[in-house]
Amino acid sequence: MYHLILSLHLVAVMTWFAALFFLPRVFVYHAQARDHGDQQAMSYFQLMERRLYKGIMLPAMLAVIVFGGLLIYLVPSVMSNGSFHVKLLLVALLIGYHHVCLAYLKQFAAGRCQKSLKFLRIFNGIPILLLFAIILLVMFQPF
Repeated sequence: MYHLILSLHLVAVMTWFAALFFLPRVFVYHAQARDHGDQQAMSYFQLMERRLYKGIMLPAMLAVIVFGGLLIYLVPSVMSNGSFHVKLLLVALLIGYHHVCLAYLKQFAAGRCQKSLKFLRIFNGIPILLLFAIILLVMFQPF
């Protein structure tokens, strides 16, 4: 049972990260269309953003949380590992990032997002840094 849940957790993590990498990139394209006044492209990006968030990103995040919780339930001793606590903190930051993406999605939908292309490109890189840190923590368990 443990290996099945771990496999489902890992698939959910990969799916969630794919969406966390892609949605902010779509925000960059949306902002470019906004800056050029291309209403047709803006409508298309709005549709992509909404479908990506509701159809992939949100379900994947929920699956990560559920399967991760089940793994902790099955192996509660993991809670004594200091590196695991740091990993949970980074996951909490990812959940916050996920919700910031939702806020930007709503701002774009309402025509109120004024974030610059430079800001959005930097924002796009945040999950890469968090993923790298989480992988290092899992592999090396320094604490």
